[in-house]
Amino acid sequence: MPKALYIAEKPSVAQEFAKALKINGQKRDGCLESENAVVTWCVGHLVTMSYPEKYDMKYKRWSLDTLPFLPEEFKYEVIPAVSKQFQIVKGLLNRPDIDTIYVCTDSGREGEYIYRLVAQMAGVKGKEQKRVWIDSQTEEEILRGIREAKDISAYDNLAASAYLRAKEDYLMGINFSRVLSLRYGNSVSGYLGTKYQAISVGRVMTCVLGMVVRREREIRAFVKTPFYRVLSSVMLEGESFEGEWRAVEGSRYFQSPALYKENGFKKKEKAQELITYLREETPLTCCVEKVERKKENKNPPLLFNLAELQNVCSRLFKISPDETLRVVQELYEKKLVTYPRTDARVLSTAVAKEIYKNISGLRSYPPVADAAAQVLEEGTYKGIAKTRYVNDKQITDHYAIIPTGQGIRALSGLPVTSQRVYETIVRRFLCIFYPPAVYQKISLVTKIREEAFFSSFRVLLSEGYLKIAVNSFSDKKPEDAGGSRDESGEVSCDQALLNALQKLKKKDVLPVADLVIKEGETSPPKRYNSGSMILAMENAGQLIEDEELRAQIKGSGIGTSATRAEILKKLFHIKYLSLNKKTQIITPTLLGEMIFDVVNCSIRQLLNPELTASWEKGLTYVAEGTITEQEYMDKLERFVRVRTEQVEASNFQPVLRQYFDAAAQYYKKPAARSAAGKAPAGKGGK
Repeated sequence: MPKALYIAEKPSVAQEFAKALKINGQKRDGCLESENAVVTWCVGHLVTMSYPEKYDMKYKRWSLDTLPFLPEEFKYEVIPAVSKQFQIVKGLLNRPDIDTIYVCTDSGREGEYIYRLVAQMAGVKGKEQKRVWIDSQTEEEILRGIREAKDISAYDNLAASAYLRAKEDYLMGINFSRVLSLRYGNSVSGYLGTKYQAISVGRVMTCVLGMVVRREREIRAFVKTPFYRVLSSVMLEGESFEGEWRAVEGSRYFQSPALYKENGFKKKEKAQELITYLREETPLTCCVEKVERKKENKNPPLLFNLAELQNVCSRLFKISPDETLRVVQELYEKKLVTYPRTDARVLSTAVAKEIYKNISGLRSYPPVADAAAQVLEEGTYKGIAKTRYVNDKQITDHYAIIPTGQGIRALSGLPVTSQRVYETIVRRFLCIFYPPAVYQKISLVTKIREEAFFSSFRVLLSEGYLKIAVNSFSDKKPEDAGGSRDESGEVSCDQALLNALQKLKKKDVLPVADLVIKEGETSPPKRYNSGSMILAMENAGQLIEDEELRAQIKGSGIGTSATRAEILKKLFHIKYLSLNKKTQIITPTLLGEMIFDVVNCSIRQLLNPELTASWEKGLTYVAEGTITEQEYMDKLERFVRVRTEQVEASNFQPVLRQYFDAAAQYYKKPAARSAAGKAPAGKGGK
């Protein structure tokens, strides 16, 4: 009797498929088998690309004579540590009684690549192969995925982009790491006094290194500039409020060179001069020039994708992006949340139709049980498909990370941080079924003589979604929730002052209690933390905190949701970057800065976020079928060949010493220089 074979990416996932399929059959070595089905698994990657020496032993020794290395056909091999499981899987894939293979690896580019390599090495032929594509590991979703599985050929373009991504990282890593090590490794090791120094570069990681080094150098070059603001203290019905002077049109200082910006002076004497002039008005009063009152709605934020979740977890819990990914992956495998490696921050229309199921399950989750019940009772979920939180066009592989409403019993057995990450995901999800928060905004312009002072106030009238946005373990107030600080200069005010402000009319005259000078100074750029770096990578090197703007350039990122955390982790591991685990602040090391200088002189394009993002975009075009695999490969080989040959012909050693000296002054003095050894062989980085 013919059987179906289900192949998962991990043993734990295989167990979930076996449960869903009610396979209670015999447990064999490396698989589970019943009368009509077999479930097996990979252990992550079973197959990898071969080192250059497998093509020819001459490539084992690093030499300019063997570069660029651009094989016509790529070689692959089974990873020795997992060869036993590969042999089991290979045997099952080719077993005569297996007629249909269900590919159940993770639903994404990397999962596709894992299976395709195994099938390629196993020589699978003459079998029906179907791709299971799921968004969570609930029994219902697994069975739907199997029921709706498409022929694997429907994913050929995705597989092509996966192969190309690996070839790109491999070719750039090997060629650029080798050529830079051979030309400039001695310069680096000689300066640091180390035996040898391989220079590890890659398409994505070198770009990230560049972002951190540039930011650090901007901070060093920054010169604080003091400025002086003039503030008024205005009395109103026993209350007081502040006004900020600005040199708008009509002011005696309008467009004056004495200004730092329109709201401050470069020198304190000028600020004092203004106060002296204004005090000539006796008694000291101001006239209300303009009053604006309006209500403003603040909508719930979009749902979490992986980058946004990593950013929030870095800020709230001080955990690194790879730790966040580990936590949310565990939540996914416990059926608590949907697929984590997603770039989307919205839901699909299909999911929106049945979203009540997710909400219903949350009634058994104590921190939000009442809120979930209220959403169901009031039916606020029914119109969600017509909101900005549902958009099929913004989804490529998977929709946003949301709770499944299932698996809640497993939560108590997880670490506290995992429980808190889950609550954060749940609350972000439930927020979208609540109304906006409503604020009363009041803006005032008062004048003393011809000089204008500006005041702005914001008062929370209706909590809306903020009511459930704050985590149970947080000490924040509801109005502080939502993930962003008010940077508009608006201040909160109490009810008494609000009532008084509501009565104000144009031309009202108010007493001014005092005029004061407030000194400030310009701030340097902020260093990246692990969360803001993930966001910057998602947005092609731009740290865009506004979610509307982020949505506009979606798909232009450096790396992918699945790889960004690992790339950062590698940069820390090879000591190019340093991570403060308490604050999650990222800084370069001296070695990292020196590698930056080497690359900046020789292959500057690797440091360009826009160019790096364009390579990622190209892979997306291959996955979509917009460009062919061959077109992409031709462009890649040309880029690698030209840049490798340019480095071979270069000679930047004399100037590099100056750059190294410039960076070294900010670090402990390097050891005395010593002779550099031979660079080691190996593959390049991502």
